[in-house]
Amino acid sequence: MRPIEDIYKLLDKPRKVVITMHQKPDADAMGSALGLFHFLKQLGHKPTVISPTNWADWLKWMPDCNGVIDYEFSTEKANSVLDQAEWVFCLDFNVLSRTRYMAPKLRKLTCEKILIDHHQQPESESFTYGISNTEKSSTCEMVYDLIIGSGHADKIDQDVAVCLYAGVMSDTGSFRFPAASAAVHRMVATLKDAGFNHTKIHENLFDNFLENRLRFFGYVLQNKMDIFYEHNAALISIPWKDLVRFEIKTGDTEGLVNFPLTIQGIKMAALIIDRDEEVKCSFRSKGDFDVNTFARKYFEGGGHFNAAGGRSSDTLELTVQRFIEALKENSSQLQ
Repeated sequence: MRPIEDIYKLLDKPRKVVITMHQKPDADAMGSALGLFHFLKQLGHKPTVISPTNWADWLKWMPDCNGVIDYEFSTEKANSVLDQAEWVFCLDFNVLSRTRYMAPKLRKLTCEKILIDHHQQPESESFTYGISNTEKSSTCEMVYDLIIGSGHADKIDQDVAVCLYAGVMSDTGSFRFPAASAAVHRMVATLKDAGFNHTKIHENLFDNFLENRLRFFGYVLQNKMDIFYEHNAALISIPWKDLVRFEIKTGDTEGLVNFPLTIQGIKMAALIIDRDEEVKCSFRSKGDFDVNTFARKYFEGGGHFNAAGGRSSDTLELTVQRFIEALKENSSQLQ
């Protein structure tokens, strides 16, 4: 994989470009994709954003989000666009399997693939150019770096700015996580010069849900949360029937895994959800417990040091049992 800087001198030649991200995109994935989309349009490129799956309703306010193609829903249309692409930007993931059913198509493409990501252990051989920097707060920060580094700071208009701000604000926990460096705050100051209303963006992302989600959170925290004080850990496990009962949609469980970390002494939290077709896991930690390694070792996953995800082909009950056993094995690291 050649350095991302090698494409800077190539940006002035208009190309047919596809921008994609991981399945079930969050604010950083969608924000970085649409931020890059608006930047490339100004340079004369013909970009198209393709999401491997559907996305949360609370992301649909982003400029031109209505033009994003859902690969699972419009596979034929998406494949046609991919077949014509000269470049494919892969944002906020570094292993092609994170694009779910889109992965085989991406592997077959002969065009140049460009990686921009901040997760650990990239599949470098799958990309022509790229950067994978775990010290970055978000992929949105890295897209901002590309814009500035390539000498196009003047292209940061309001559309670019709101998308990148949404992603970096979300991935830094509203700027409270350690990754919210001085460079991040300088970036935000530059983005704010575009003149957008940051309060409105926060409301769009965090105050934009239906009543059923709040009632679901209350029910889950009351009935589905177990605290393991002997391990300084907590677990929320949710069966499929509860998702159906509360009419939970894509994105509605966002942020739920963080609630147990507000309890004194809890250093690690897990959210295990039966999604019917498979069991999905999310892990969060405070301090020096590495949930990336934990997820990779026990749950076919990975991510960041303090935030990671995984999966399981077992039942919810067996997955929970596996988590408890893994917790016991790692208890000394959580003391």
